[in-house]
Amino acid sequence: MLEKKHIPSVMSDLRYEIVEVPANIKQCSGIQIYGRRIKSVIFTTDVSIIANNNADAVLAVYPFTPNPAILKSIMQVASVPVFAGVGGGLTKGDRSGNMSLFAESEGAFAVVVNGPTDVPTIQTINKMIDVPIIYTVVSDKADIASRIEAGVDILNVSGGSQTASIVTKIRESYPHFPIMATGGPSLESVEATIAAGANAITFTPPSNAELFKFKMEEYRLTEERGH
Repeated sequence: MLEKKHIPSVMSDLRYEIVEVPANIKQCSGIQIYGRRIKSVIFTTDVSIIANNNADAVLAVYPFTPNPAILKSIMQVASVPVFAGVGGGLTKGDRSGNMSLFAESEGAFAVVVNGPTDVPTIQTINKMIDVPIIYTVVSDKADIASRIEAGVDILNVSGGSQTASIVTKIRESYPHFPIMATGGPSLESVEATIAAGANAITFTPPSNAELFKFKMEEYRLTEERGH
């Protein structure tokens, strides 16, 4: 039996506090993109969190029309691959294609389209870029087959409490297709999603406000002890 290897950890005095993804995400197989294996994907567009976490990649999607300035800001601070949102609902067709081309030129590892994205938009994006296309699956009613045929390379399952069951259903038809999926609110939900067949897990970190609340409480306790 092989002895478990010690992994040295190196931090700095000023950057020892980072957002860490759940440790059990390491149990999944990962998805290999351009030779880099990705298991954990942090879902945020907050540049301060993007600069201070231990995830393998960043999922940069948000509920507004994709903006080149936002993507450029994220790319400047990210030290790991970025999966860039390029629309697919309100923003679609040539605009999504142009955003995808911009994302690729800025160094994005993949582009992400959301649930309502139609087949023509995916085909347009597929003709314009070389990086992988990630399609977001939000329910078990999604027409996955047509999206894969149009050029989708990875599925991103985000079905709330139904995520694990959606992954299970997809695995029945696509046993080897790359799937990343939301891990949910607990270690148990992460393990259930991995067991269902997810290759990589997306993790939603605490907000900047929540993290700052804890920091302020630490400052207050420190001052109280000082007095």
